[in-house]
Amino acid sequence: MMDERDLTAVIVDDEPIARRRLARLLASIGGVEVVAEAGDVAAAVEEARRHLPDLLLLDVRMPGGDGFDVVDALSDAPPAVVFVTAFGHYALPAFAADAVDYLTKPVEEERLAASLLRVRQRLGTRNATERLAEMTAAFDALRQAMRQEQSGLPPFWVRSRGRLVRVSAAGVSRIDAERDYARLYAEGETYLLDETLASLESRLPAEQFVRVHRSTILRMEAIKGFRRGRHGAWFAELLDGSEVRIGRSYLSCMKLVAL
Repeated sequence: MMDERDLTAVIVDDEPIARRRLARLLASIGGVEVVAEAGDVAAAVEEARRHLPDLLLLDVRMPGGDGFDVVDALSDAPPAVVFVTAFGHYALPAFAADAVDYLTKPVEEERLAASLLRVRQRLGTRNATERLAEMTAAFDALRQAMRQEQSGLPPFWVRSRGRLVRVSAAGVSRIDAERDYARLYAEGETYLLDETLASLESRLPAEQFVRVHRSTILRMEAIKGFRRGRHGAWFAELLDGSEVRIGRSYLSCMKLVAL
């Protein structure tokens, strides 16, 4: 077994808010020294090679590639890897063979603590070659799961009344920015998602979701039409009867929807 010295960790996520939250959770749990943070593939590889951490807390999707590219680049001396991702239900069974761990956003402190315990056990009982072989098998499973999920609309996982609830993206009509969060409107219900609107826009399929305002994204299939209001302002009319004002810099969205 590994001794109880502090683990060293690098946090990798393209969202600074997400990195700060993880760092705060780790500080609360204790026993982990965050030696660096990174927001893209190149920076993640550079920091990992510089610090040789015990652990990478790694987002799957990011600028410059994805989390797999980071691990591939570090295959000569792989650290323990825990994915921290908003990825949907297909990904979860991919990690059933516990070669690596995963955390789904929003990350809960108790779940993170359990993951750190698993990392300590792994580091204490497996050498680098064994860890690399295990990770390769798990990553292959996750890649396959990602291809399946990307063939359709990925679902959202949201916290509601103390539970994680799966919300089908096909049922979402509207997404509004709410400070550092996003509010989903789906089938008469609303849900608060622990992700920024900018992050959501980067991973939602552009052929199915459109930004109509700096604080609003709409699903194209939920748009009934457009109308011009007073003073020349334009509004999107939704199938549920609601309306959303279109920002002046987003008026081109009407052409996208009409294609």
